[in-house]
Amino acid sequence: MDVDTRLLRSFAAVAREGGLTRAAERLFISQPALTKQVKQLERLLGVTLFTRSKAGMALTEPGRALAERTPELLESWDAAVRACELAGRAAARVLRVGFIASAANEATPDIIAAFNRLRPDWRVDMRQTTWSEPTAGLDTGEVDVALLRLPLPGRERLRIAELFTEPRWVALAEGHPLADREEIAFAELWDEPFVAAPVETGPWRDYWLATDERDGRPPRIGAVTEQSDDWLSAIANGYGIALAPESSRRFYSRPGVVYRPVSGVSPSTVGVAWTRAGDDDPVVRDFVRCCVECARR
Repeated sequence: MDVDTRLLRSFAAVAREGGLTRAAERLFISQPALTKQVKQLERLLGVTLFTRSKAGMALTEPGRALAERTPELLESWDAAVRACELAGRAAARVLRVGFIASAANEATPDIIAAFNRLRPDWRVDMRQTTWSEPTAGLDTGEVDVALLRLPLPGRERLRIAELFTEPRWVALAEGHPLADREEIAFAELWDEPFVAAPVETGPWRDYWLATDERDGRPPRIGAVTEQSDDWLSAIANGYGIALAPESSRRFYSRPGVVYRPVSGVSPSTVGVAWTRAGDDDPVVRDFVRCCVECARR
């Protein structure tokens, strides 16, 4: 019997978390999609893996038997995939670097230049992902290392080096009543509709809504987007405002949108992230070192 490893990963997440909500957040998928995957695995195996109740998802006897063996199976498969990818990457001499939005801002060209000086026979392949993939492809193995904004969902599974911080500003339609202000207190924005990332991004979405800095007031959502162009269009069309790194005014300027400083909200942090497997990869280590050194300069 052939089983998609994606179904096993979904099963393992539910077994570990004891419920669908946190497991779905960990996997960056919706609860209905996760439920469908668990049921699909149960049909393939011909057994019931969980007892479902209001308290959560409890493993059955067959479920416990599978849960005991799944981590080792997935670890073995992941090791085989990494070995294959490393061999292919070494032959092509390409380092895949994921990023979201503007990556490390103006520091990105300096980082790549420093890496090219260190490894002149290698090429950096920059791969941009949507906001629905906060790890920029690390979780799916599509990249070797990533330049990211923190906080990061599931960061306990990754290695992260913080590089620098920058203030969070607010992006508004140029006709917004507050657009002419030189600086805006965040408390004045609490009741405004916000343009948000998808719900599946969990802590990433919450951070850019600053849910922990609203004195208990829930955010109002005016629109949901997962790409920069759609985000800018929603703001320009007046569907909502959004917190953004200060550098967005340089990287994402467009008619109809203005950026203003915000007081009373914490800054944004840029970091470089890699998987534990990257600890043994000299090419990944060299790229991380270039990131850290460029950030210090």
